Amino acid sequence: MSLYRNTIWFLNGIRHYTRKGYEAASRDFEPQDTDVSVVGRSFMVTGANSGIGKATAMAIAKKGGRVHMVCRNKDKAEEAKEEIIHESGNTEVYVHIVDLSESRRVWQFAEAFKKQYSCLHVLVNNAGCMVHKREVNDERLEKNFAINTMGTYLLTEGLIPLLQKSRDPRVITVSSGGMLVQKLQIDDLQSDKGYFDGVMVYAQNKRQQVVLTEQWAKEYPDIHFSVMHPGWVDTPAVSTSMPQFHSMMGDRLRTAEQGADTVVWLALSRAAGRTQSGQFFQDRTPVSTHLPLAWTRSSTVEVLTFIGHLEILAKAVQSLSDPLGPSSLQLV
Repeated sequence: MSLYRNTIWFLNGIRHYTRKGYEAASRDFEPQDTDVSVVGRSFMVTGANSGIGKATAMAIAKKGGRVHMVCRNKDKAEEAKEEIIHESGNTEVYVHIVDLSESRRVWQFAEAFKKQYSCLHVLVNNAGCMVHKREVNDERLEKNFAINTMGTYLLTEGLIPLLQKSRDPRVITVSSGGMLVQKLQIDDLQSDKGYFDGVMVYAQNKRQQVVLTEQWAKEYPDIHFSVMHPGWVDTPAVSTSMPQFHSMMGDRLRTAEQGADTVVWLALSRAAGRTQSGQFFQDRTPVSTHLPLAWTRSSTVEVLTFIGHLEILAKAVQSLSDPLGPSSLQLV
C-alpha cells in the first residue's frame, strides 16, 4: 500500500508539481490579481534570504509593501535585503535575526515584535528544514518539528493579536505535497520511536501545518488562513537536503519565483482574500489535502489531541523564559 500511494503521489507530482505543471496552470491565472499596490501594508516573511522566501519578499517589496525578513543567518539576510532594496526601489525592508529552531527565541521575538510595531497585515510562514539525522534543540524538541511545526505555531499564535488589529489580515504557510502521503500522527511528535526517516518526518510536519491551518481558520474567523504547496522548486534547501532528487529532476524543477507565485497571490490579491479560509492551495487553486482513498484523514479527537499537545509545549516554552519556570519541557 505504501509503495502504491507513493507511486501515485510521484506520478501526480510529475504532472503538476514540475515547471511544466506550473506553466500549464499559469495559463488560467488572472494577471490583474497581483497587479496591485500594497503601500502601507506590513508583511513578515520567514526564511526570506533565499529561495521561495526571498522571491516572496522581493515581489512584495516591488508592490510597495513593508517587508520584515525573519532569517537565521545575518550576513545572508543583509545581502538579500540590499538586493531587494536595490531591485525594488523600496527601502522599507527590515531584517530580524531569529533561529526558528530555538523555540524560546521564537516566542520572545513575537512578544518583542508586538511591542515595537503597531500593525502586521500578512504573515508568511515559509522557513523550514529537513534534517536527516535526529537532533534536538535546547528545549529537547526534535529539530524538524521545532522549526517546521513548533516554530510556525509559536510565531503565528504570538502574532495573532497584532494581526487582528490590522485590516484584511492573512496568514500563509508554505507546506509541501509530501504531506499527502502522511496521516497526522499524535503519539510520536518527537520522532524518537523506531527508524528515523528525515524525509517522512518532514512530510509529517507538513501535514501538521495543514491541520493547524484548518484549526486556526475555525478559531480565528477574522483572519484569512491558507496553506500551500509551491511545487518542486529549485532552491538551495532542496539541493542540500535532497541532492539525489535535485539532480534527478534537473531543469524540470520550478524556479523560486514560480514556487513563490501562489504565496504572493495569497498575500496580495483581493481574489485570494475572497476564498474560504483554511484551504490548501496549489497554483492559485484550492485542492484536496488527501489523495484518493482518503486513508490520511484524521478524526476530530486526533486533531484536538494534536492541538492540545502543541498548547502544552507552547506553555512550557513560554515558562522557560521565566527564570522561575520549569527547567524542561514535557515531550509528546
